[in-house]
Amino acid sequence: MNSKTPRFTLITLTSLALLSGCSGDTEAPAGIAPQKFTDALFAVMEADRTVYTRKVVQRLANEEKVIKASEHWSDDKALPLPAQMFRFGSEAVAEKTDAFSYTLQSIWPINDQNSPKTQMERDGLQFVVDNPGKNFYGEETLGGVTYFTAVYPDVAVSPACVSCHNEHRDTPRSDFKIGDVMGGVVIRVPL
Repeated sequence: MNSKTPRFTLITLTSLALLSGCSGDTEAPAGIAPQKFTDALFAVMEADRTVYTRKVVQRLANEEKVIKASEHWSDDKALPLPAQMFRFGSEAVAEKTDAFSYTLQSIWPINDQNSPKTQMERDGLQFVVDNPGKNFYGEETLGGVTYFTAVYPDVAVSPACVSCHNEHRDTPRSDFKIGDVMGGVVIRVPL
């Protein structure tokens, strides 16, 4: 750059270089910590799930009764349940990346596929039930790969959650209330 380069351009370029990690160091940037990564992923998942539950299922199915929500949504021409939407998202992510995975699980699952499969999952789900508002973090090795595993509470956010779980014919627990931890979101990141 010469003396005719505008000062703001030099400041802007320097700022961009520093923000992008081009500080002249030869060391690679450290990256994001697994816990920070999973916390950010869960924030998005929780927001999307809550919005779908409250603004779509609760409003259209339970309040306005325009369309019902059903676990047999395709056959019934109904809305998928929030847990199904969550699983569909998880399956779509799994097709695109192996950078992380996530599932919705419970120690009281209506569907056995949502049962914990590992000791870490069981411990994490029990922890979020016993410690409302807290998350569980750990490391586990599965198939020779070490994972950072995080479990976040899945809370009943609307009457739609409570009525669906409490009234389902296969429910192992029928006394949920709004605000109760009904299960957990398990996120895994390979280390």
